Amino acid sequence: MDNFKISNLGPLGKIDIDFGDLTILVGPQASGKSIALETLKLAIDRDSIIENLDRYNFIIGHNVDKILNVYYGSGMASMWKENTKIMYDGRNFAKGQIPLKPKTDIETMFYVPAQRILSISDGRPKFFMEFDNSAPYIHRIFSETLRLFMQNGLGKSDTIFPLSNRLKGHLKKSFDDSIFHGAKVVMEERDNQKKMLLQVDDVNIQFMSWSAGQKEFMPLLMAFYCLSGPPSKVIRKEKYKYVVIEEPEMGLHPRAIISVILQIIELMQVGGYKVIISTHSPVFLEFAWAFNLLKESLNKYDGLYELFDVPVGSPVRDMLVGLFEKNIKTYYFKRTRNGRVDSVDISSLDAGDTDSIVSEWGGLSAFASKSSEVVAKYLNDED
Repeated sequence: MDNFKISNLGPLGKIDIDFGDLTILVGPQASGKSIALETLKLAIDRDSIIENLDRYNFIIGHNVDKILNVYYGSGMASMWKENTKIMYDGRNFAKGQIPLKPKTDIETMFYVPAQRILSISDGRPKFFMEFDNSAPYIHRIFSETLRLFMQNGLGKSDTIFPLSNRLKGHLKKSFDDSIFHGAKVVMEERDNQKKMLLQVDDVNIQFMSWSAGQKEFMPLLMAFYCLSGPPSKVIRKEKYKYVVIEEPEMGLHPRAIISVILQIIELMQVGGYKVIISTHSPVFLEFAWAFNLLKESLNKYDGLYELFDVPVGSPVRDMLVGLFEKNIKTYYFKRTRNGRVDSVDISSLDAGDTDSIVSEWGGLSAFASKSSEVVAKYLNDED
């Protein structure tokens, strides 16, 4: 999959994205990034989606509007208008194709939604059918995937973090230092269900008493487990080609976000996935900006190791080799005067660009630039 286009879908006016090995989407809240990504999954994984809805006995009758209301969430079918047009890699994806009988149940996109905390809100992943009608399909299938993996994909161990065979040592230590601080995450049976607990010394802490960052990170960590480490009979990671992660920075300290970036790089380098993220954090764009400039340096890998504080001898260094053969694309979802949203390619991230959308990285660096200017102005006035 190299290109994806949307015209006139919900708030989206004209979206045109050429994917890189890593593609970053930025834009204000409610600018349609999730709708665009959910529609991308619908286009490329339509067969597995229809198969799953049939498997879980949704009464859709292969009616387009019923399918769309289940997929996007109740009442959302009206987004798809007569003039809506979807294309990927030059092929039309028409509304009439949605209810066709599926030819395969193979899913190719692993989708981590922004509201992933809803999947484990009481310390254990929900069943597919536990969600109410307002829940989009991506929340249901993500939660169901985690449920199956936690039940059958971790072997006999009741320890979820740290695990020796799922993360590289440097990354595991980094997540521990920035998120868990020596605590262990374990599964314990309560009320005939296995739920996650945080063990700190001799104290077992219930899920709802964890920090916001710890709670937000757990479903993302489980997603990383599904896609990396040894093969699992439950999750066939080799079937996936694409990974979408919405707002991976949710609830995390910048140090933890840097570790998440390294884990995303491993998905690209070791797993061979194309990764697409949506974000409101400047940290991802700071990485993309540094990556683009280091690419031109003779000592680019030394710069990369220093950027991530990767120690000499760490296997993470081996994982980074070849990264500069990849490419990173960045798009801004811009709200136009007529209220619709168009995509703008800001991949250069050039701070000297005359277009403020590019120079201010879709607004993510605007306050940092302004604060520097204001401080310089008033310090100069005093001088």
